[in-house]
Amino acid sequence: MMQNTLSRRGFLAALTATAAAGLAGCAQIRDDRPVIQVDDYGNPLSTPQMDVDPAFASFQSMYSAREDDGYQLPAIPIEKMDKRYLRQIVQDPTGEQPGTIVVDTTDKFLYQVREGGQAIRYGVGIGKEGFAWSGRAVVQWKRHWPTWTPPDEMVARQPELVQYSARNGGMQPGLKNPLGARALYLFKDGVDTLYRLHGSPEWWSIGKAVSSGCVRLINQDIIDLYDRVPNKTPVLVT
Repeated sequence: MMQNTLSRRGFLAALTATAAAGLAGCAQIRDDRPVIQVDDYGNPLSTPQMDVDPAFASFQSMYSAREDDGYQLPAIPIEKMDKRYLRQIVQDPTGEQPGTIVVDTTDKFLYQVREGGQAIRYGVGIGKEGFAWSGRAVVQWKRHWPTWTPPDEMVARQPELVQYSARNGGMQPGLKNPLGARALYLFKDGVDTLYRLHGSPEWWSIGKAVSSGCVRLINQDIIDLYDRVPNKTPVLVT
């Protein structure tokens, strides 16, 4: 199996090409969250990381059922998933500064860059809005169990969504809400890019190009990422 990592040169080339195409758009690092280092085939490595709590040293515990703000998140059937897209520590392929979030829309990975040449890699699903913007931005807002408000263009295409339009107050938080358990809202130069990093109950869509939305993570993963990054965290989308 080919290794699914990107060189710094690859990231810079991808960003340059995207900028030329003229596409327009949709801290302190905590080390106490569940992570595990694995090889490219999803197998745990024998040498543990200093910052890995042994209590979390399994995919089963990372993706187990849990209660979150009154909502009961179901366990993720990880045996049905490609292990590449489960949360893991890898060598940083981006060359970005620690703390930066890098979204690789081609290979469907999100990296949260750490000290020491490492990164936490999460699998993501990319909707058509997820390909509609690229470049550098910051996390302007963070929301627990956000309300979802479909844009007017989506409502025009799907009239059944009018009940969730802005004038009707949007879709209230919940397990079926398309934004999932958390959402990070990206702004560039103080302007909303309409690009979101958000949770999703549709675990089977991770690693795929899906029909709608921006960048979706498993709910357990967006909760983990949310707790690691503060507002104003720099983001690079390639």
